[in-house]
Amino acid sequence: MEIKINKEDLLKSVARVQSIIEKRSNMPILQTVLISSQNDSKISVSATDLEISFQQTLPAQILQPGSLTISGRKLFEILKESNNSAIHLKAKENNWVHITDGKAKFNLACLPAEEYPLIVEPEDIVTCEIESSVIKEMIGKTIFSVTLEEAGFKLSGVFTEKVVKGDDTFLRMVSTDGHRLSLIEKKFKGIEKLVMEGGVMIPKKGLAELMKLAAMDENPIKIGFRKNHCVAKKENIIILIRLVDSKFPDYNAVIPKKEHTKINLKINKNLFLNGMKKMVILSDDSYRGVKISLEKNNMELVSIHPELGDVQENIEIEYNQERFESGFNARYFIDLFQVMDSEEICFDLIDASNPCLITGEDDAGFMAMIMPMRI
Repeated sequence: MEIKINKEDLLKSVARVQSIIEKRSNMPILQTVLISSQNDSKISVSATDLEISFQQTLPAQILQPGSLTISGRKLFEILKESNNSAIHLKAKENNWVHITDGKAKFNLACLPAEEYPLIVEPEDIVTCEIESSVIKEMIGKTIFSVTLEEAGFKLSGVFTEKVVKGDDTFLRMVSTDGHRLSLIEKKFKGIEKLVMEGGVMIPKKGLAELMKLAAMDENPIKIGFRKNHCVAKKENIIILIRLVDSKFPDYNAVIPKKEHTKINLKINKNLFLNGMKKMVILSDDSYRGVKISLEKNNMELVSIHPELGDVQENIEIEYNQERFESGFNARYFIDLFQVMDSEEICFDLIDASNPCLITGEDDAGFMAMIMPMRI
C-alpha cells in the first residue's frame, strides 16, 4: 500500500482514536490503527478495543491500494510534530512502513493488516436522526453519575429506553451509581422506529465517544441498535459500541413521587454550588459529607473533618416549616449543578431518610436524585 494524504486530515482522525486504542493490551494489534484504501481516492482509518470500533473515511491519493497497520500512538506523535501539509505512507516488505513529510523520514515496524479485527456494521439496522445538541445534553446530564466499571458492572453504563406517554414516545436515559441517579428524556421525530425492546445499556466509554462525535459540529447523528450493538453515524464517521450485557435495576421503584414530598424548596443554583465548593475544601475520601439544616428562611451548610477542621455557611431561602436536618455527599451536588442550566433549582424531600429530588425549569425532561448519608 502507498498513499499521500493531507496531514491535518490524518492527524485529526488519529488524534480522535487515541482514547479508543488500547495502551496496555495483551493484544498488540489493538495498539495500532488500520489504514485501508477504499477506492481510487479514499482511505479508511480504523481503531478498536473490541468494545468500541471507529472508522472514518478520508480523501487521499492512492498510489498503491492495500492496507497497513501502524502504532496509533507513534503515528499521532509523528503527525503532531510534522510542519508539512502532506504525508506519504508506504508499506514495505516484512511488515515495515515508511513515513515521510518531505523532510523527516521514519521507518516503523508494523503488524500484518490481515490480523486486524474485522469491523462489520450490522446489516438492516434501523437508525433515527438526532440533533447533536440533544445527544450532548442527554449524555452530559447522565454520564457523571455512572458508577466506576470496577465498582459495579450492572451500573457501568447509561440505561436507554423508549417511554410512551399518551400519543408521544420519548427517548429516556438513566444512570446511577447506587447513591445518586440522573434521568433525562427527550422527544424527537422518528424515535418510534428504534429497535431497543426492554431498553439497552450503553457503556460509559462508548458514551464518551458519542459525546465527541456530537461535539464535532451541529450536524445530526444517526443512531440505531441491533442485537448487542449501538451504531452511530455522522458524515464520514461510523462508531460501533458493544452494549453492556447486564440487567439495569428497577429505577422507578426508588424514585419518590413528587406528590409525596413534604418539603419543597427553591434556591439559587450558583449560591448553593459555591457553598458546596467551600464544603469540599476540608473533605477527603473518608469525610465528604455535608449537613444541610433548614429553619426559618435559612439553609445552613456544615462540613466537619476531625483532623482538618470545619466549615459553615448560611444561605437565605424561603422556608417556614419545622427544622430539618439531613446529610449528603457534597461532591454529588457539585457534579450535578455543573451540568444543569437552570438558575433556580427545585429541591423536593420527604424526610431525612429519603432521597432528595432535584429539578429545574430550564432543564426540561431532567431530574436527579441524591441519597442521604449518615454524618
